[in-house]
Amino acid sequence: MDKSTQYKIFNDPIHGFITIPKGIILDLIDHPYIQRLRRIKQMGLGYLVFPAAEHSRFTHALGAMELAQRTLNNLREKDTTISPAEYEGTLIAVLLHDIGHGPLSHTLEFNLIKDFHHEMMTLAVMRKLNKEMNGALDMAIKIFTDQYPKKPFLNQLISSQLDIDRLDYLKRDSVFTSVYEGSVGIERILKTMRVYKGNIVIEKKGIYAIENYILARRLMYMQVYLHKTVLSADKLLHQIFRRVRMLIDDNEKLYHPSPALKYFLEKRPSAKKGISSTVLQKYLQLDDNDIYQSIKYWQHSNDPILSDLCQRFQSRALFRTTFLEKNPSNNLKGVVREKTKKVLKERNLPYSDEATKYYFSFDKSYSEAYRYENEGIWILEEKDKAVEFSKAADTQNIIALTEPVIKPYVVHLKSIEV
Repeated sequence: MDKSTQYKIFNDPIHGFITIPKGIILDLIDHPYIQRLRRIKQMGLGYLVFPAAEHSRFTHALGAMELAQRTLNNLREKDTTISPAEYEGTLIAVLLHDIGHGPLSHTLEFNLIKDFHHEMMTLAVMRKLNKEMNGALDMAIKIFTDQYPKKPFLNQLISSQLDIDRLDYLKRDSVFTSVYEGSVGIERILKTMRVYKGNIVIEKKGIYAIENYILARRLMYMQVYLHKTVLSADKLLHQIFRRVRMLIDDNEKLYHPSPALKYFLEKRPSAKKGISSTVLQKYLQLDDNDIYQSIKYWQHSNDPILSDLCQRFQSRALFRTTFLEKNPSNNLKGVVREKTKKVLKERNLPYSDEATKYYFSFDKSYSEAYRYENEGIWILEEKDKAVEFSKAADTQNIIALTEPVIKPYVVHLKSIEV
């Protein structure tokens, strides 16, 4: 038999050729739930700042799975026993690790379902797929939920301070944003990974690659994920949805081009008691197109505030983000409110206290490059001794990177000085 018929090849700009064996993994890739990820941007609204950052959750899922294949193969070469079932289960878990993301990835994560996190939906979708495939995902689900105590390192490849997910998205996002300070030496990290007492550790010769990885994460948050214009775009989208909900509460008639999105806006389901079958079904119908199509129509709404906010989004007439040296005082909040009122009045827009709230907001950005307490990265210094990374490296530099960076900011109209 021609071996080429046993595999499918994907050509990835980050990792090169990705070889997928035909069988359950390829069946999953071709499944509509996975194909949906093609229509969800990896970086949410990041493309409004970095024009080439149009890559999808689908390419990230494939890339992460490829890194998982390389890692498992490397670990096997270092005499780590990984059975075929464990190998396949880990690849499936990595492939599906982001399947629960909604439209624009993290941007609307807490806006559509109350008491929710995307990993809850990921697990619900995995269980639904497992039922469809007669239990073929049992091992993957155990590994994903850290319910496979025989080999905890398999879960660590999916969720830890040094997991496959982060290694792929840091490299991928760095390339597509052209912010090369975020580039990570993936190959050295993977080659120096090994298993020690059931856990992932890094050989001592990989220590500088780990330091670069942590620094790259800090820089990507500062320059990309928490870029001031990305924060501004996120806030504008949140204000649009806040206005839509208010209009729905007031029984205003809105055109909804997406029945699935209409369901979440009107019903406002909660995940406090789990993901219902109805919520799961409706959620899997959502992607970025539902958001864009709705905003495209809402810009013609009879409501002047919703129309203005949507036109701003469509034309990228975003608000401005100003970082503050300290937490905002009540006096500053009052000044911003009054200045905003004045501008809205001049532009013949509603300028009541309630209307003004849609045009400014105060918040804080938060980033943490490395968390060493309870879940740090471990370095194998000797044959039988592993130490936490900050104790193995130049402590002063690493401890500085463990400090969370919290920056208060205000998003406001560009014509206002803060």
